Amino acid sequence: MQKNDPYAALRIKEFNIFLLLRFALVFGWSMQFIVIEWEVYSLTKDPLYLGLIGLMEIIPAFTMALFAGHIVDQKEKRNLLAICIAAFSLISLGLFLLTWDKVVSDWKTQNILYCIYALVFFGGFLRSFFGPTIFSLIALIVPKKIYPNAATWSSSTWKAATVTGALFAGFSIDWIGVDKTLCIVFALVTFALLITFKIKKKPILNPNIGESVGKSLKVGLQFVFSNKAILGALTLDMIAVLFGGTVALLSVFAQDILEVGSKGFGVLNASISIGSILTMFITTYLPVNKNAGKKLLISIFGFGICIIVFGASKLFWLSVLALFFSGVTDGVSMVIRQTILQLKTPDHMRGRVASVNSMFVGSSNELGAFESGLAAKILGPSVAVIFGGIMTLVTVVAIGAKNKTLRELDLTEDIEDHNV
Repeated sequence: MQKNDPYAALRIKEFNIFLLLRFALVFGWSMQFIVIEWEVYSLTKDPLYLGLIGLMEIIPAFTMALFAGHIVDQKEKRNLLAICIAAFSLISLGLFLLTWDKVVSDWKTQNILYCIYALVFFGGFLRSFFGPTIFSLIALIVPKKIYPNAATWSSSTWKAATVTGALFAGFSIDWIGVDKTLCIVFALVTFALLITFKIKKKPILNPNIGESVGKSLKVGLQFVFSNKAILGALTLDMIAVLFGGTVALLSVFAQDILEVGSKGFGVLNASISIGSILTMFITTYLPVNKNAGKKLLISIFGFGICIIVFGASKLFWLSVLALFFSGVTDGVSMVIRQTILQLKTPDHMRGRVASVNSMFVGSSNELGAFESGLAAKILGPSVAVIFGGIMTLVTVVAIGAKNKTLRELDLTEDIEDHNV
């Protein structure tokens, strides 16, 4: 196999199956997120309720993350993923029923909202298991020497599903309504569950099966906090996502500021992921391993600039352009972060390290959604987004100046060691 083969991971059959199931799952998940945001704001016309969606998901996702990582490191990964997908299908079915007039026509709006939030809460619990399981499964499907390539293709697939899911959801709401759109989500999740069993069961590489939860979590946390490259990358991305997130407020911008309706709402969401996936596809040919630390800092700084432009824009085309380039810069940072994690994490600790990652980065999306909704309530949506962009810039400058290890990080030698 060629050293710089951009399609190295795609030559493995099981990895292609994994990408297909991940695409179907994330496509449906992305659609569901968009539809929930749209439905909640349509019911309430209050951005604070959008923020509460994020809060309902982050509470279980954050509190269960470390325990989930322990479980993932102790269990077989294929079957664990199947269980998570099956449970997620129940959430999709429940949300479909909550938006179906034949079921909720006589329900009070408040009761519908309570049920939506309850299902989102359950989804947050599942999310704490999804990330570590998927992260660990990739490493069991592909050999170590092509981890960076596999991570890039996996992230690209995730972004491709996000962009098409977001775009399709916006149009689907307009074409067939919220309830039928969520029915499509349920079908996609069911399909993902079925093809999961096309992947063979994988060995459990953890030599400490049966280890106590307390000791297992302590070892995992000590590893992450002692590795300055991993800790720096996670901290940087967490703060940037926390303050620079705009997705939670896009329905507000689409309906009240830019006035572009559900179709424009879908385009705004999709433009972010289009930029990311194009960038990640390019990085399969032009790896970002050399001077990775500097590139990570520059990309997130550029992300903050894009967020400020979006918050200040009153023109639809400029807003789309700003979100597109925010996706471009986010794509670079995502590839670098995933490569750092794959290369520097021991096999037997992948679940726990991925759980810490979800606490730092994944949960900050939902906490960021709550922060955005609260800030929009107090400051107004445009000022809230601009403030978030400024905080992102401040964070990059501060961490870049303080963390020399991250600033000088170069992944070239790590990759060459795996190729030997």
